[in-house]
Amino acid sequence: MTAQVFSPGTSSMDATQNEVLAEVRNHIGHLTLNRPAGLNALTLDMVRTLQRQLDVWAQDSQVHAVVMRGAGEKAFCAGGDIRSLYDSFKNGDTLHEDFFVEEYALDLAIHDYCKPVLALMDGFVLGGGMGLVQGADLRVVTEKSRLAMPEVAIGYFPDVGGSHFLPRVPGELGIYLGVSGVQIRAADALYCGLADWYLESSKLGTLDEQLDQLQWHDTPLKDLQGLLAKLAVQHLPDAPLSVLRPAIDHFFALPDVPSIVEQLREVTVADSHEWALTTADLLESRSPLAMGVTLEMLRRGRHLSLEHCFALELHLDRQWFERGDLIEGVRALLIDKDKSPRWNPPTLQALDAGHVASFFSGFDPSWS
Repeated sequence: MTAQVFSPGTSSMDATQNEVLAEVRNHIGHLTLNRPAGLNALTLDMVRTLQRQLDVWAQDSQVHAVVMRGAGEKAFCAGGDIRSLYDSFKNGDTLHEDFFVEEYALDLAIHDYCKPVLALMDGFVLGGGMGLVQGADLRVVTEKSRLAMPEVAIGYFPDVGGSHFLPRVPGELGIYLGVSGVQIRAADALYCGLADWYLESSKLGTLDEQLDQLQWHDTPLKDLQGLLAKLAVQHLPDAPLSVLRPAIDHFFALPDVPSIVEQLREVTVADSHEWALTTADLLESRSPLAMGVTLEMLRRGRHLSLEHCFALELHLDRQWFERGDLIEGVRALLIDKDKSPRWNPPTLQALDAGHVASFFSGFDPSWS
């Protein structure tokens, strides 16, 4: 998923306008992420375009609400364009530094936006895509939705506000999602509170038609909720995580990741045995450092405001390209594609609690 990265002094407006489509219909500002070949992964130019457009609509009394979606059949947004950030770091540039500051500011702006935001989460919603939608007032999933914060797989941590929204998922489910990076579908997204409504993908066109004909009253949010209530549902039966919840709440409350893996491997109860072994194997394939830092970050995030969570993530970001496992993870999975990352440390047994703690040293919980 290599995006075109524009050098300073060149005009990126034409390309960027194509990568983010914006139009107003029936007092609704529609934003479409338009890089379907790249699963709508975010570039810095896209982040800036989204921010500018939201700022304009915030001041426009004729715009009552905003709808966000992704172009194509596969994804709302599969995250940040991590390849361009890798290239920036390797070339000694600052794109990767600017990207996180501005991406987090955009995510925070959506959380605090003055008008209702409706997010249509059809297809993959990963990483940076989750950052865009979790601040929305109305989050719609379909049977094609696949939600995840999969950063640990490439030696990173679940950012874009993940330190705030994951720990606030019931029990230890959010800790499990962040430390493991597993994907969930619509029923689990609703069960976890990471989505609000379920609508069949085939009905998204009908929703668009009815949005175009919506009669507005005094409260746009209630108008949108009333429309969704006619087309969508808020609960689905048989959420897999509801069955696994007791086991997840037990294991992912343990003190550290090595303890979690050790006890998962000792499970003998028949209905949990296969899940426990599969989860242990998965965790042992992830970056030990990324999982250790993720666990600590999420537990701290439980007690921090949204703004302070973003500040914590930026504090970690500023160290991570030099000290973390992201560059090696991207090399192994996206550049050389040997799928054999050399994590540092290489195993959970070698993970030092003091090393994990050092990333949080000097954290100043003030948004900047």
